[in-house]
Amino acid sequence: MKDDNTYRWLEWAKELQFLAQAGLTYTKDAFDKERFERIRTIAAEMVSAGCDLPVEKVKDLFCNETGFQTPKLDTRAAIFDGDRILLVKERNGTWSLPGGWVDVTESVKSNTVKEVKEEAGLDVEPVRLIALHDRNRHNPPPYPYGVCKVFVLCRVTGGSFRPNIETTCSRYFTVDALPPLAEEKNTRQQIEMCFAAYADEHWQIEFD
Repeated sequence: MKDDNTYRWLEWAKELQFLAQAGLTYTKDAFDKERFERIRTIAAEMVSAGCDLPVEKVKDLFCNETGFQTPKLDTRAAIFDGDRILLVKERNGTWSLPGGWVDVTESVKSNTVKEVKEEAGLDVEPVRLIALHDRNRHNPPPYPYGVCKVFVLCRVTGGSFRPNIETTCSRYFTVDALPPLAEEKNTRQQIEMCFAAYADEHWQIEFD
């Protein structure tokens, strides 16, 4: 990842967006609302210029929430077969731990089970937490919003891979023979962390 100074503009844009959204949530004054809307637009324009994306697309991704802004939740399942970990192949050819955004109707536990079923076709039982990571501290590239990545050790109880719209296949890999990874979702260091947690019954949960 690039050094912190490279993305200082993104941190400024994120803070402006957060302040503007909080203002829009709590203000009762029509004039203040107009000012907060303008600050939010400026934040989106900063991200648009920095990422070379259309402003409207940035607004859809960056300014699409109401209420007090909090980080999004992403779950990732660590599933082992002996000394090998399960990865699913994304449609772009990279590989990741099965997982995804936590739906509003799901808990961390139930979302982990759901995502594994959807992406790997497996029925699993979540066993214990491995880590809670601040995504932008671990995964490139930085996102213009906060994400808490939840890594969960799981045990397979049944099922098998089936075709789906998100992944093309699933396979188990040893730590020294990992395929090209979807680093925006999981890095080599995070995979190695899962191996270490699997081997240690007294693993201490990592959290940022």
